[in-house]
Amino acid sequence: MPLWTFYGLRQGKASTRWPADGDDGQAGILGMPRFEPAQCQDGCRECANACLPGAITITADAGGPDCSRVNIDYGRCVACQMCVEYCPTGAFTASNDWAFGVRRREDLVWARAVGSPEGTALRGEIRRIFGRSLHVRHVDAGSCNGCESELQALNNPFYNLHRLGIFFTPSPRFADLLLVTGPVTYAMRGPLEEAHRAMPDPHFVMAIGTCAVSGGVNGGGHACGRGVEEVLPVDVYLPGCPPNPAAIIQALLMLLRRMPQRVSGGKIVEDADHA
Repeated sequence: MPLWTFYGLRQGKASTRWPADGDDGQAGILGMPRFEPAQCQDGCRECANACLPGAITITADAGGPDCSRVNIDYGRCVACQMCVEYCPTGAFTASNDWAFGVRRREDLVWARAVGSPEGTALRGEIRRIFGRSLHVRHVDAGSCNGCESELQALNNPFYNLHRLGIFFTPSPRFADLLLVTGPVTYAMRGPLEEAHRAMPDPHFVMAIGTCAVSGGVNGGGHACGRGVEEVLPVDVYLPGCPPNPAAIIQALLMLLRRMPQRVSGGKIVEDADHA
């Protein structure tokens, strides 16, 4: 018996039971920074000046020339925590909010009030068509390979994606979901569209990573566009640089209506089901 087989038998089952229960493997991992507007200081631009991908912008408010409003687009956020570091008043704080998968792009934009919008996909149709399984075709449309590293972790013994009935397939002709990483470089635009056309109906598209959601730091440059939405209709957006494996699983199960959407108006809403 090979040594590694003997070691594995002695260690026992390594897969987590999450999301049913148990460990999600993300203890201590920093997620999207939280924002508290009441802590903001009028005229301060430290957060916007420090935000490399342009996720934070400042606009003039109706209160007068000295008043300003902070606008946050988590679809452009790479969770670098620079806003937390540079904010002098504590309006931005670090958090473990990593489950940021949404069905509507606007749900990644911070809003003062949290609503309860319906997802655009039909509730019953997805469960009826796909049951409890999903076949995924991944296309790297110019990624730095950070997202690919997290995708590879989905099939390790801890996350064991197959236990959830979700499988990667090498051909778009057998895929239900086109999972895209990268900002969609001009060289990859044609192959991405060809993969999409080869998929049988019904099918869905998921943008994984901040680059795929909005173009990221390099979006709109000489070699790439501003994300998947410029090329294909997107059903699920998951920002992050890169999003961790648990966040990817949460977004996949959200597509299948097996987990709720936890974000609305750019905020985590623990007790709301936006499915």
